[in-house]
Amino acid sequence: MKILVTGSGGFLGKAIIKELLSEGHQLSTINRQPYPELEAMGVTCYQGDIRSLDDVEMAVAGVDAVIHSAAKAGMWGDYEDYFQINVVGTENIISACKKFKISKLVYTSSPSVTFDGNDQEGVDESAAYPDSFTAHYPKTKAIAEQKVLSSGDESLSVVALRPHLIWGPGDNHLAPRLIDRQKSKRLRFIGKSSSKVDAVYIDNAAHAHTLALEKLSPSSIINGKAYFISNQDPWPTEKLINTILFSAGIDPVTKRVPYGLAMTVAVAFEYIYAFFKIKRDPPMTRFVALQLSSSHWFDSRAAKEELGYVPRVSMVEGFRRLREHYRMVVAED
Repeated sequence: MKILVTGSGGFLGKAIIKELLSEGHQLSTINRQPYPELEAMGVTCYQGDIRSLDDVEMAVAGVDAVIHSAAKAGMWGDYEDYFQINVVGTENIISACKKFKISKLVYTSSPSVTFDGNDQEGVDESAAYPDSFTAHYPKTKAIAEQKVLSSGDESLSVVALRPHLIWGPGDNHLAPRLIDRQKSKRLRFIGKSSSKVDAVYIDNAAHAHTLALEKLSPSSIINGKAYFISNQDPWPTEKLINTILFSAGIDPVTKRVPYGLAMTVAVAFEYIYAFFKIKRDPPMTRFVALQLSSSHWFDSRAAKEELGYVPRVSMVEGFRRLREHYRMVVAED
């Protein structure tokens, strides 16, 4: 197939590209900056912006399917920036898919679209979108997901995947933030110590996308649905974070702050950063405090039974690979 993968310059996008190339597909991508690494792999690279419908149509024309993983992530920033990339960009993808009669659209969503601030323990895909959000990222991703899932018709089949806490070698988001904060002694656990979280190893997240692409059709059971994607092996929050740090040779987190204190500090930081229009991330936000103090693990039956998704790489094997990755990084330095 000829497949356009958006967000291919990111951690997940690159992993999806590599898996699809190994299966013999012809790939293209659209990014705001050039990626010589992708061109060297044989990927056709269009330079453009998903916020521009003209740019998106240029990239979508002539392909058979689209995997849309481009997004603005993060917990702070102007709402309009999140809206333009996550919502308008997705609207442009949908519009171009319909214009050029694309048959398949796989959308990378997030479990945070259903997060209402409370524990999520064994939650399945019937969970509703909350009435309000404490961050722009989950709000705009929820809007975009709903637009994708309602856009299917007789020619366009759609599915949304919700991978949770993607990690592994090459991660440029989760692990680096944890490492930097712990090196500066600013990392703390929040609230109770009984929370558990799902996470997903990078190769498994990419595999879920290729599975969805393969199974998606007008008559398939996955058409028009969303699926939580994880390693299907929830760990205590403390164990997950400290194992990531251990893999990088960093001392574990041992300190904890009460939930109430963390939320008070988060509200204060958000007010100050908003008042002074500070662009960088605050040390704490309400969304981060809520995420770190609650459980997030999901019922995986739908992904198993309907998508056919079973993790290929276990948590233990994934962390073995991560430790080896960091050893190589240290050796190269």
